[in-house]
Formats: sequence, C-alpha cells, structure tokens
Amino acid sequence: MTESSNQPVRHRVTLTGVSSRAWEHPADRGALTALRKLKGFDTLLKFLNGFRVQRGVRLQLLGGAVRVDERQFPRLHRLLLESCETLDADRVPELFVSANPLLGAVTIGLDKPIIVVNSALVDLLDEEEMRFVIGHELGHALSGHAVYRTMLDTLLRLGFIPLAGVPIRLIRAALLEWQRKAELSADRAGLLATQDPATATRVHMQLASGGHLEELDTTSFIAQGQEYDEGGDVREVLTKLSLLQSQTHPFAVVRAAELRRWVDSGEYTALLGGDYPRREDDADASMSQAASEAARSYSDAFRKAGDALGRIVQDTAGVAGSVRGWFDETFGGGSDSKRGQ
Repeated sequence: MTESSNQPVRHRVTLTGVSSRAWEHPADRGALTALRKLKGFDTLLKFLNGFRVQRGVRLQLLGGAVRVDERQFPRLHRLLLESCETLDADRVPELFVSANPLLGAVTIGLDKPIIVVNSALVDLLDEEEMRFVIGHELGHALSGHAVYRTMLDTLLRLGFIPLAGVPIRLIRAALLEWQRKAELSADRAGLLATQDPATATRVHMQLASGGHLEELDTTSFIAQGQEYDEGGDVREVLTKLSLLQSQTHPFAVVRAAELRRWVDSGEYTALLGGDYPRREDDADASMSQAASEAARSYSDAFRKAGDALGRIVQDTAGVAGSVRGWFDETFGGGSDSKRGQ
C-alpha cells in the first residue's frame, strides 16, 4: 500500500558538489582528513573485509529484515532518494527496516554502505523526523565513518599502534571520543537533509523521552542540554568524563544543544547559501588546518570546564602544601639531625 503525507511540500536547497567536510564536526574532520591521506589502506581494507563481513551482514538483512524500495516502505524510499539529492550523493545506499523495539539506526558496510533503521523509529517519527534520521545515516555513509572506524579497529587488533608506548585503553578511549564527534557530524548532515532545525530538535526530544513529545517543551529541553554542558562544579565535570568513557553516542539533550549551537554560529545558514567546501577539493584539504580547527574545538570545550578543573588543581595544591608543611614541621627536625650524623 502506498503511503502518503499530508505535510506541505517545502523547497530545500540542493547542495551541489558538497563535501562531507561541510558538516563534519571539527574534531571529526581533523581525524578524517588525516585518515584520508592514507592512500591505499582503505581500499585494501574494503577488499579484505568486503566479501567476508559485508556479504554476511547483507544476507542476514535480506533474510530477516525488509529492504526498502518503491513498493516496500515507499515513503522511506522517497525520503532516501530526496536526501541523496539534497546532499548530492553520487549513489543511493541500500536501506532496510529491521524489527527492533529500540529507537535506533545504524550505517554499516565498507564498499557499499547499508542503512538499517529500527522499526521503533518508523513507528514513532513523522515524515520530516524520519528525513532527519535518514540524512543522519547518509552523513555517516558519505563521511566514510564505517570505513575508517573499521580501519582503526583493524590496526588495533593487528597490534599496529601508531603511538608507541601509549596503552591500548587510551587509544580505544580516543576512538570512542571520535565516534561521539562523528555522531555530531551526522546530526549536522541530518539537519541539512531536512533543513528544519525544529525537526532535528524534535527527534532528539523523542530519543530522550521515548516518544512523549506532547509532554515536552522545546525551550526547556534546550536549556536542559545547556545546563548539562555548562553547569556544575568540579565533581560534576569529573563525573561527566566518567560517564562518557564507554559511550558511543553523546546524550540526546547534549546533541540537541550542540546542533543548536552550530545553527546559531551562522555556519548552517552560510552553508545553505552556497558557502561550503566541494568534493572536488577534498584531495587538497589541509591536514594542518583541520588539526588547528580540531584543537580549537577542544580548547573551547576545555575552557568551559576550565574554572572547575582549575579549582580542583588549586585546591589539591593547597592541600598538598598543607600536608607538606605539617610533615616538615612534625618530622623535619628529626630528619635533619639524622642527616647530620
């Protein structure tokens, strides 16, 4: 049965020739720019893993999920085609709907990306919200996140550690941090697909609440994300770091606040106006510039926590100084006399 939508048709800007660098978070872009310079390794990785891994996953989806096309989930098929047109994707990835009660979606595959959307999202979200989700996953595919994540995981498994002496757990922590930033990149791609910031916020509100949108307030939700990001004393700063250690995704309220900041920065509007990097220039992308932008992004994040961290350093130094003074006063004389013998 063909699905229809009662929503009015909106004009969307087609981002002709847009590079994925346009929507990539600075920390994500810095890593990807460096990885893209490793010519040949990603091709080898695709060759070695493409048949063994991707074919097995695709066969599992063919046997246990529903492939989206003109006759099956035609609304989702149309949204995928329109998102590919908006982001000027050179090919359309396969899309499957999987029976899953969890609110989620994933992009997998190396040579030919496959998008899998859980049935819970299809049941919950309206058309524009699904457009955001599909655009989000398409952003992952166009940025090559699955390829480069697999590349680094393979390097770790084979023992090829690029930084000698650095514990593997620290490298894995860095990979998880990159993965979280990749999710922020994909959120930006999702917004570019729908070109409606209110829709993007609604998706995050539903992910956080389980779908109780009628009980939520957008202003309060955004303020909640800002409070999480900016508020709190040093104990909360350290607790946040601990909470994120094993997280692959940022929290939903944080994602909403991050996307809102990107819109407010003016980058989103400028991009829709045609001011964006082109794919044809990807090969000449500057690693040093990408690294500088990534460093600046982290500097801004650290600055938010700087006062709290500064207080703990100052307090720790003060306590250490007091203990040292007490120790010298109590035991210093005895120690001096012993040294004099």
